Amino acid sequence: MAANEDQEMELEALRSIYEGDLCFRELSPVSFQYRIGESGDPKAFLIEVSWPETYPQTAPVISMDAFFNNTIPSAIKQSILDKLMVEVEANLGTAMTYTLFEYAKDNKELFMENQPVNTVTSVSNSIAIGTPDVPASKKKDKKEQLSKTQKRKLADKTDNKGELPRGWNWVDVIKHLSKTGSKDDE
Repeated sequence: MAANEDQEMELEALRSIYEGDLCFRELSPVSFQYRIGESGDPKAFLIEVSWPETYPQTAPVISMDAFFNNTIPSAIKQSILDKLMVEVEANLGTAMTYTLFEYAKDNKELFMENQPVNTVTSVSNSIAIGTPDVPASKKKDKKEQLSKTQKRKLADKTDNKGELPRGWNWVDVIKHLSKTGSKDDE
């Protein structure tokens, strides 16, 4: 089988496996991204796999240069890439993109064990500097202010309990029938 046929078969398999998966993204027919972990997780990372023309006989190009990975130190990125390259060497000559993504998902905690957790929180703290810190309990909900006339009209419409009288929004049946007519008029 030619390399292009192997690539087409793997491409079709990847599309069917990851159909509807929000973590998987096909950048081109030979380039794919997969997010390992939830998007809000500080230990989540993104792997990009690109196939050269002679793939799967040659190793795919694995990258972690996506903007999503900016909070990850370069030493951890290199460690992840090294571990993935060991997996690539073991699977050379076979379709391995799915295997690499699954290997990364299974070993996420091992890969990211040295990743500091507070990286994302420091970004959110810097954004909140401009707003004053007021506890939610001290904030008062502003009630709708009615004018005297609005209050009088509301009091005229309601009974002594503050409820609208029964049928206040009913359609005047005679007026309605005079506009629509009866069945006998046809």
